[in-house]
Amino acid sequence: MPNLRTVSGEEAVQALERLGFKRVRQRGSHVVLRKDIQAGAVGCVVPLHKELRIGTLRGILKQAKVEADDFLAQL
Repeated sequence: MPNLRTVSGEEAVQALERLGFKRVRQRGSHVVLRKDIQAGAVGCVVPLHKELRIGTLRGILKQAKVEADDFLAQL
């Protein structure tokens, strides 16, 4: 697994949108993203913090079923 770097919540949302995710809703500082795939739908919640910790980002990517390489390529 490549080394993830610290990114903001908004940067993470933009990268996930480039990967095909759509903003479904937002409540406060948390954005819910969703993507339809052949096996159903995949979703994730991204907090709009100034900096996301590496563990938080890794959890978001796991929830979204996105590889770190693909995510980093979209930054």
